[in-house]
Amino acid sequence: MLDEDEGCAVLLRVFVERGYRPVRDVRFAEGDVTFDIDGWDAEARVGFEYMTRHAGDHDDLTQEELGVLEARMRRGELFVFIVDETDIADAGELEWAAHRFLDEVQRRRATPEVSS
Repeated sequence: MLDEDEGCAVLLRVFVERGYRPVRDVRFAEGDVTFDIDGWDAEARVGFEYMTRHAGDHDDLTQEELGVLEARMRRGELFVFIVDETDIADAGELEWAAHRFLDEVQRRRATPEVSS
């Protein structure tokens, strides 16, 4: 398991390699969601949150806020890669997951939304 600093270093590297410019440790406050996000590219509206017990992330980002973020991501308003430290075995797995997330962001942005 990676600690907060190790996980965020991997994510920062992947996001920068993919052309994003995330700012580390930003206070994200939009609507009903307020938390300290580990990395946020405000212009691209893409970021990451590596949730660890040691950093108190589970207290900072509630289940209700997670639901709001998920709904906003479904609508394509923003994209936040949220991963819990217990779901990742090592840096290689985290890097792979981050690339898959960013592939999906790219795919979603390239596909026009269909109105019903």
